Amino acid sequence: MGKGLEERRKELIYKLMIHTVNKTVEQLMKLTLKELEKEYKKVQNDCHPHSDAGSIHWVHTKRQ
Repeated sequence: MGKGLEERRKELIYKLMIHTVNKTVEQLMKLTLKELEKEYKKVQNDCHPHSDAGSIHWVHTKRQ
């Protein structure tokens, strides 16, 4: 498997672990890239658009 594909797999596994998918790391590691992408699409459809690990979160803001 190419280096880019393996990096993509690792990225998806990391993101799926953050979103507490009902699978263990070992189970995720056994999935193909296509299967991981399918699982991640399911998570994306169920999540709020701003809840991703890379999204901006305001800290120490004043509430009015």
